[in-house]
Amino acid sequence: MLALLFTPSQLEALRSLGDLHLHLDPERLAAELAGVDLDVMITSWATPPLATWAPGRRPRLIAHTGGTLRPILGDGGVPEGCAVSQASAAMADGVAELALAMCLVLLRELHTFDRALRDPDGGPAIGGLHGRELAHRRIGVIGASRTGRSFISMVRGLGAARVRVADPYLGAEDAAALGVGSADLRDLLAWSEVLVLHAPVTAETIGMLGAAELALLPDGAVVVNTARAALVEEAALVAEALSGRLRFGLDVLHREPLPEDSPLRGLPNVYLSPHRGAATVEARERQGQITVDEIARFVAGDRLQHAIDPAVYARLS
Repeated sequence: MLALLFTPSQLEALRSLGDLHLHLDPERLAAELAGVDLDVMITSWATPPLATWAPGRRPRLIAHTGGTLRPILGDGGVPEGCAVSQASAAMADGVAELALAMCLVLLRELHTFDRALRDPDGGPAIGGLHGRELAHRRIGVIGASRTGRSFISMVRGLGAARVRVADPYLGAEDAAALGVGSADLRDLLAWSEVLVLHAPVTAETIGMLGAAELALLPDGAVVVNTARAALVEEAALVAEALSGRLRFGLDVLHREPLPEDSPLRGLPNVYLSPHRGAATVEARERQGQITVDEIARFVAGDRLQHAIDPAVYARLS
């Protein structure tokens, strides 16, 4: 993991900022850090909850190399007297790019063609099958997050002119700057031929799409989720997938890895990816660089560019 996140030159930059202690075994963190005076903690998605290995300890900065901090900080949020930053901005383009790729695969029936060519005797019939062009679809986006904004930029760059967003935090001025329209959730669902989820998981968004909401989507609509599986009720998702009425692109799943007996496996209208949206070489290098730069700002007494305050933390997945 260290080599994925930090290049040799980035590690050297960290060493130039102070004494660098590498503790890579989550099981031994508490013992290894006993008596170590920490000003800065660098954390990742593999870091266990702070309370289990550093009870009562408050570094001056927690520099998180990943996105969500909830598994580490929990419901207590940002510790008092501690600055917190995260590198999720580095992952936005990679996740948005995968969401776009899934839209194109499903609209152009590439998954269907692939199966047919791999199994010419028992594969699906493709004679006369025509795909649809993304630029001419009505595209709905749930969540104007960093990833949502990156996705919007990409689809608009491909010529999509009809893009609407459902996000209670998106103002009219901001929507106009993005070149999108605003809509409430139910109206967005009824309108969208392509629906892409880029919202965080919060108390308000868990299960926001259930059977009643999915039923509002037009027949044949494409639904892509590269955000969090919990945004969609699992039973409702499976029921719609089994019906064949909608097409799904899923990079996030309610159970990961996907069980072998999952009804989602093998469905011709479901395109699956094993939660790899941000897993690009470029994204990992950006995560490392953001972390190095944030620590350098902290050491210099400058303002952090990726700080997470309590209000922002409440809206994060």
